[in-house]
Amino acid sequence: MKIIVPMAGRGSRLRPHTLTIPKPLIPVAGKPIVHRLVEDIAKVLGEPIEEVAFILGDPAFFGDDVVESLMDLAESLGAKGSIYRQDQPLGTGHAIMSAKESLNGPAVIAYADTLIRADFDLDRTADSVIWVKQVEHPEAYGVVQLNTSNEIVELVEKPKEFVSDLAVIGIYYFKDVGVLKNELQHVLENNITHGGEYQINDGIKRMMEKGMKFVPGKVDEWMDCGNKNVTVETNQRMLGFLENEGENLIANSVQQENANIIEPCFIGENVVLKNTTVGPYVSVGSNTVLENSTIKNSLIQSNSKISNANLDNAMIGNFVVYDGNFESISIGDYSVLE
Repeated sequence: MKIIVPMAGRGSRLRPHTLTIPKPLIPVAGKPIVHRLVEDIAKVLGEPIEEVAFILGDPAFFGDDVVESLMDLAESLGAKGSIYRQDQPLGTGHAIMSAKESLNGPAVIAYADTLIRADFDLDRTADSVIWVKQVEHPEAYGVVQLNTSNEIVELVEKPKEFVSDLAVIGIYYFKDVGVLKNELQHVLENNITHGGEYQINDGIKRMMEKGMKFVPGKVDEWMDCGNKNVTVETNQRMLGFLENEGENLIANSVQQENANIIEPCFIGENVVLKNTTVGPYVSVGSNTVLENSTIKNSLIQSNSKISNANLDNAMIGNFVVYDGNFESISIGDYSVLE
């Protein structure tokens, strides 16, 4: 089994954080989004992973440090790591075809801006499984239409009239991803675009037209990391899941002086808490110092110093110096507020 991970975009909805860090590498509950996603998919599949192929964008943004972290991730799963580059942002289908040398055999394709919780048996009789989640407002999503045999017969993007409430979350299984590659090659060669971009859906629709069997795979939880508010919410939910699973979230090296931690929280290595209450639902990256503060429902990254703060629903980057009493903020790397 292979895992193919397109992650070329910068993530403009999560600025300023994604001005310096690719969105898939922003930590949620102490671990980068893409690391959690790939590890959770491997856990759901429950079988050896042969290769993890990552599709990156501009080398100036997705540099050597990013490549190294992704290769380490693949190695941790006992898999070969492969790096491909999408030279232009020309859509999901174009991104996948940037990794065409790895597009053969059984594979999962997963976009690295979402997290899941799932526990189900993969339908091996199907040519493809498209992961979906029941949603309250299907008109805001791409959805699947099912027939009476619970097979997917159509993909509909943001339907104005009700088609189904099963939203496509951006994770797909293909019994032979080489079939998708052939159909996407046709899409590229015939310049089949939407808004100037080549889309995976056009390859999938061609497979459906040839009678291939597509079925839904339902996830228990689908967590987005599209913007600041939903990323903070995802951090909260992930902390709750990890606490229930018994994972140790507080490093032994945390230094506390007149401090109170209200769990669940992730507190990284060498964090200093002084005259501070942290939690619930707070993630704090390594080497960060929090003084004279009350912080809840927030995500703070590494090597920052936060003083005299009363924060709720905050997202703070790396190497930030913050001194104040603002609420519900979103500031990026190397910012200073005094």
